[in-house]
Amino acid sequence: MKSKLLLTACLLISVLSFAQEKKAEKPKYNQELATSLGADKYGMKPYTIVMLTTGTAKIDDKTKMSELMKGHMANIGKLADEGKIVVAGPFLEKNKENYRGMFIFNTKSKEEAEQWVKTDPAVEAGIFSYEIFPWYGSAALPLYLKHHDEISKENP
Repeated sequence: MKSKLLLTACLLISVLSFAQEKKAEKPKYNQELATSLGADKYGMKPYTIVMLTTGTAKIDDKTKMSELMKGHMANIGKLADEGKIVVAGPFLEKNKENYRGMFIFNTKSKEEAEQWVKTDPAVEAGIFSYEIFPWYGSAALPLYLKHHDEISKENP
């Protein structure tokens, strides 16, 4: 019985080791893809993060607020379709900085990111304000967007 258990344990360890070795194999470098994404030698590139903060406007009219938020979401979709925005989303908890959400823009130019964020109706109305930061991340980040539609049943 002990020998069967020992044999089973050895086989299991061998299978797990093989699986880990398989995972550890580095994928083949794809120069064409790297170039098309603007990747540097590390597979990275500069982006600009915009942190949306609570703005100064107080809008009590629920219909007006609903229209502004629909415009906010439509603008995010438009910017994503244009390849300008690669990540957008709200924070799920309140925080001391009053960050409400963030965008990662596909530009290294803070000025260009500011032009794009100003097209947001909720920013224009003062519901949101913003802070802008340069950021360095994976050049492959924009690739996830093409799969997002495949996994979402509804749009917010």
